[in-house]
Amino acid sequence: MTPASTDLPAPLKALAGRADDALARALPGDDLPPAELHRAMRYAVLGGGKRLRPLLVYAAGHALGSDGPVLDAPACAVEIIHAYSLVHDDLPAMDDDALRRGRPTCHIVFGEAMAILAGDALQALAFEILAQSPAGDDPTQRITMLRTLGAACGAEGMAGGQAFDLSAVGRKLTLEELERMHAYKTGALIRASVRLGALAAGCRDEALLARLDRYGHAVGLAFQVRDDILDIEGESAVIGKTAGKDAAADKPTFPSIIGLDASRARLVALVDEALDAIAPLGERGEWLAELARYSAARGH
Repeated sequence: MTPASTDLPAPLKALAGRADDALARALPGDDLPPAELHRAMRYAVLGGGKRLRPLLVYAAGHALGSDGPVLDAPACAVEIIHAYSLVHDDLPAMDDDALRRGRPTCHIVFGEAMAILAGDALQALAFEILAQSPAGDDPTQRITMLRTLGAACGAEGMAGGQAFDLSAVGRKLTLEELERMHAYKTGALIRASVRLGALAAGCRDEALLARLDRYGHAVGLAFQVRDDILDIEGESAVIGKTAGKDAAADKPTFPSIIGLDASRARLVALVDEALDAIAPLGERGEWLAELARYSAARGH
């Protein structure tokens, strides 16, 4: 595996800023009624974050020859879905967390009811943004993009993964069961981000889309393995959320099932798998390669 970097190269940092600007434009103004709901939505989305999912949209589009505004709508849509999922995951009925991205979680600031509504409204907004995407001038393409995002959110995506997660507390899962859970909970939206970037760029090559799905699957699992390692080794002030919380809640993690050393080895193997999947793209896939390495080496 190529040595990983804990930082992103300048072009990808610039794209994270582009995503921030696009998100700020896409969200309703916090002075518009219902103002408290809009403030909660903006708080949830604009309060920092790695912007990995929009970056994957941009990197996949770039690999297929598209760098224009056609990528902004899917980039916003996936990040808004991600933000909504975090708002709901942090609720007392779910993961019950008080810290997210180094700040109090949405329900701590705005109350549980408003946080639930903010998550609901963000999910709806994501589909509205994607439906209006200039990449969807072809009706078939537009429907394909909407179905891609919808599948990533539902029972065979994030919601299903969270259901697996809730039912797994206190149980000893096999490695296969753990990877299935995270392929749904975390990996589905990461895979969708890559696919949406390719679709927005006009890709209809099923073999290439399959390779990109394989890349996204590996990156999604690598991201989660790194998360589990950080839960043990990280500090709350650095990782932006409560360190050690998974272990304290008796949640199954990669280190708890296969050990810390084997988790690090699994991380290396997953990055190698991601890089192999995009090897035919050559230099065009370098941003995707950088994001795979970053997912495995990040400090937060």
